Amino acid sequence: MKQLKQLPEFVRFVMVGILATILHYGLYFVLQQVINVNIAYTLGYALSFIANFYLTAYFTFGRKPSWRKAFGFGGAHLFNYLLHIGLLNAFLWMGLPKPLAPVPVFAIAIPVNFLLVRFVFKPR
Repeated sequence: MKQLKQLPEFVRFVMVGILATILHYGLYFVLQQVINVNIAYTLGYALSFIANFYLTAYFTFGRKPSWRKAFGFGGAHLFNYLLHIGLLNAFLWMGLPKPLAPVPVFAIAIPVNFLLVRFVFKPR
């Protein structure tokens, strides 16, 4: 029964995640054509992080953003960013083309991110 109550929250998280991922990938896709892929990926991640924080707070979990949550969210995303950039470089090293390398990264890192962010925003 508890899992059924969490379904709408998970659906909202997925919606926010899709929007943030589109923003991240869109910026990366454009920028990787003119600058280093790691810089392009980082810029896309940073801008999507800001949008993701506010949408996650208000829309996904119905909580007002606070500095405490911002630091927790930032900590979760610091870990997530390191996972992203490590996986990106691993997939590039394996020979995936630059435009496609983020796809498997997202498939691995997004579920990990949900667990970390949920911990920050859900009351204990």
